[in-house]
Amino acid sequence: MARLNPDPDTFPALRAWQRKALVEYLRRRSADFLAVATPGAGKTTFALRIAAELLADGTVERVTVVAPTEHLKTQWSQAAARVGIQLDSAFRNADGHASRDFHGVVVTYAQVGMAPMVHRRMTMTKQTLVILDEIHHAGDSRSWGDGVLQAFEPAERRLMLTGTPFRSDDNPIPFVEYVRDGADGLPRSRADSTYGYADALTDGVVRPVIFLAYSGETRWRTSAGDELAVRLGEPMTQDVIAQAWRTALDPGGDWMPQVLRAADARLQVKRAGGMPDAGGLVIASDQQTARAYAKLLERITGEKAVVVLSDDAGSSKRIADFAAGQERWLVAVRMVSEGVDIPRLAVGVYATSASTPLYFAQAIGRFVRARQQGETASVFLPSVPHLLGLASEMEMQRDHVLGAKNKREGFDDELLERAQQSEDASGELTKKIEALSATAELDQVIFDGATFGLPAQAGTPEEEEFLGLPGLLTPDQVAALLHKRQAEQVAAARRRSNAAATAAVAGGVPAQPRDMSAAERRLHLRRQLNALVAAHHHRTNLPHGKIHAELRRLCGGPPSAQATIEQLEERIATIQTMA
Repeated sequence: MARLNPDPDTFPALRAWQRKALVEYLRRRSADFLAVATPGAGKTTFALRIAAELLADGTVERVTVVAPTEHLKTQWSQAAARVGIQLDSAFRNADGHASRDFHGVVVTYAQVGMAPMVHRRMTMTKQTLVILDEIHHAGDSRSWGDGVLQAFEPAERRLMLTGTPFRSDDNPIPFVEYVRDGADGLPRSRADSTYGYADALTDGVVRPVIFLAYSGETRWRTSAGDELAVRLGEPMTQDVIAQAWRTALDPGGDWMPQVLRAADARLQVKRAGGMPDAGGLVIASDQQTARAYAKLLERITGEKAVVVLSDDAGSSKRIADFAAGQERWLVAVRMVSEGVDIPRLAVGVYATSASTPLYFAQAIGRFVRARQQGETASVFLPSVPHLLGLASEMEMQRDHVLGAKNKREGFDDELLERAQQSEDASGELTKKIEALSATAELDQVIFDGATFGLPAQAGTPEEEEFLGLPGLLTPDQVAALLHKRQAEQVAAARRRSNAAATAAVAGGVPAQPRDMSAAERRLHLRRQLNALVAAHHHRTNLPHGKIHAELRRLCGGPPSAQATIEQLEERIATIQTMA
């Protein structure tokens, strides 16, 4: 028999936001309460404290937790047991009723969707608190949403939790209140308590995140036999962006090995600089590429990476062992992207084509859980405009808006998702590609919404400076150091630009090394152009893509990766006049 009425006084001290939200919850005593808190802020502890209060005063007799995945069921059960609340994570729909040995059960949204009447009957037999973890998942499918409504409508209390209260569709989230406000008059989700990433960063609850974006040349062959070559991050159509992105992530090319080497170098710096158990996570698109990335990591590091491919009991154990261990790298597909608590994760590689704001926020949330002052997180990602925009908006607070397309500056999530697929749900084939080659170069560094750094070839001093940032830094120290290095690199770019202009005045084209081939010269000119574009970006705050687009408008011709030597030289001369 489970010990009844767990004592709230035995709980660990609550953080300020948790105390404030708890006071607000107890003051209202309403049936529904939506708490929005950034990943890593402590939503589980907050919810269990409410459960303890309500069990202790007799408001409820049972607790039901609904989680997105099987692994999170185990995580909830273990967290609850530590504070004296016994939850059955092994409950199955076929059982029909909850065991008297527990205070309640932990189930998944899929379980509820398959048998909502089973859970409705349990909810009606005893006064129940239902904790809906990551409640936005209840809108993933009609059966899940309808099942949650049907099963838990009779509940005494419903506590909704989420770190990302928004979706990219119009599926309403059950039990969430929507109010019409703002200039557009569209219904928006309303939270009863909100604690965003910016607030948590100020309070030292989460780590600051440094994004290192890598571009590079990508080449592939289309289904029609045409070969294309573009540079990641340059202006291009969504279809071409998606194909270049997929080419870069191909484990058979050079882009992923170069980025994984850089990420492991960053991980070693962190381990040597105050985070001896720091771990890394590679988020892959599918199981096949996850296995291939793990082999690459083994060749690079000499150590086997832990691989998590499916949401089963074996994977849960591997995640738990990794969280408590010292291994350097974990490679996973989706199950580590949300809710999973591995506090020692400090370096990430975003090697997936998943691109919705929801998925990105949840994935980055795996790296922000703070343990000691000064810990930072470093996330490596492709230099794709959509991802760079999401990285720059980490501190933006979002709501779920019904009736509005999720678009950003001409970039449509739905179109991109279709472009990334080789075959959609209806079976209509999109363009299939054969990746030919891809190289990686550090393009820019994003921190606190600001962009730092200049495009640099892999292995150059500029890249090594960023990879060698100290392992322990406060947010202010990170910003100060990045601004200092940015100023030094912009000054160097201006010196190179002035030297190039002087050479041009003296006799035309800037001098090139005598042994440079035409291909090498084109590459040299592209790097020089990218450096000038970056310097212009830091003077004007215009996005790199818009500067490249303006140069193409003024000078004509294709993207710089396909431009001729003469076209590149013309663009270099033009941007120098724009300084």
